Amino acid sequence: MDTIATINAGDTAWVLVATARVMLMTPALAFFYGGMVRRKNVLSTLNLSFIVMGLMSVQWVLFGYTLAFGSSINGLIGALNFLGLENVGATPNADYAATIPHLAFAAYQMMFAVITPALITGAFVERVRFKAFLVFALLWATLVYDPVAHWVWGVGGILRAMGALDFAGGTVVHITAGFSALAFARVIGARRGFGRAPMEPHNIPYSILGAGLLWVGWFGFNGGSALGANGLAVNAVVTTNTAAAAAGLVWMVLSWRDNKPSILGIVTGAVVGLVAITPAAGFVTPLAAIAIGAIAAPISYYAIKFRQSRNLDESLDVWACHGMGGLWGALATGLFATKAVNDAGANGLFFGNPQQFVIQAIAAIIVIVFAFSVTFVVAKVLDKTMGLRVSENEEEVGLDISEHGERAYA
Repeated sequence: MDTIATINAGDTAWVLVATARVMLMTPALAFFYGGMVRRKNVLSTLNLSFIVMGLMSVQWVLFGYTLAFGSSINGLIGALNFLGLENVGATPNADYAATIPHLAFAAYQMMFAVITPALITGAFVERVRFKAFLVFALLWATLVYDPVAHWVWGVGGILRAMGALDFAGGTVVHITAGFSALAFARVIGARRGFGRAPMEPHNIPYSILGAGLLWVGWFGFNGGSALGANGLAVNAVVTTNTAAAAAGLVWMVLSWRDNKPSILGIVTGAVVGLVAITPAAGFVTPLAAIAIGAIAAPISYYAIKFRQSRNLDESLDVWACHGMGGLWGALATGLFATKAVNDAGANGLFFGNPQQFVIQAIAAIIVIVFAFSVTFVVAKVLDKTMGLRVSENEEEVGLDISEHGERAYA
């Protein structure tokens, strides 16, 4: 069939716009994280996200895409038929998106591969060696992200074949990042003075700006995952906005009850709502999105309190927000999914199919164990061979100066 006849211009335009939106989310994340660290580490923190945009983009073109979406090898990993984006061009690949160029699909998926390791950086800001981080990010993307993406989204992937639903990356992105962050934090150890010296956010407006841009970008993250300009994309955009709104409001109430309504808390709550709706956005109704967001907020809120009670320095709460928020979202998909929204999905427990909830739980557990274990081993090996963290003196001076020789503020 002729390529021109099969490509839909509207679908292609929407996916390209969504690709740009998801790309924007990584610098948005940089500011969200950057505002929460001390001023001596803001450039270092921003750079951890920005450099991933370069590193992962090249990795994806060279071999990441084929490992995630190449022909399946026993459901575990993709073959090398798309190595260097060979055979990925203007012709659609009907296995993944029948109405847009295959290259557009690969570019869209690239942005997910970029932001996921950037999410992990919140676990070890203010103390990680830049050189060690570069090696870790490359290994992690190859050993964790690419296989899990294949399991869940690749044709023939083991979790896809099992019937696990993940519309836009609750499992692939947020569970992997969140539980990997927990593993890395346990290996690298706490910042010098953690629990004794004040470590207040130096620029909360940066974090608010970052969260706002993340919210906007998430319409591409979830809405673009419909892979077309259609009703499913609209549903995903509406459920995304609704869950974020509900979670932000509930987080406000929780922080108000404990003390005063924290602005940083409100925007963190909104981000948690966005995380939780990600796997469900194209499978649930807007009313279900209210419940998913409203329940996500206390899950992450009290996960942070639990982390604090354990005196664990997982600095910016990637596990509590992305790991636990993503886990709840995956499970919630098994509760609230309905074929009335997406006939290609499945009904969840509340629509007469308890098996879907079981499938979601099994898939989540498999990914949690895999991501945590591989990350822990990789981090341990890197710590023993090249050292994960800077010296005490370098940490005291701040990573902006000690690692990059620059100051954020004159």
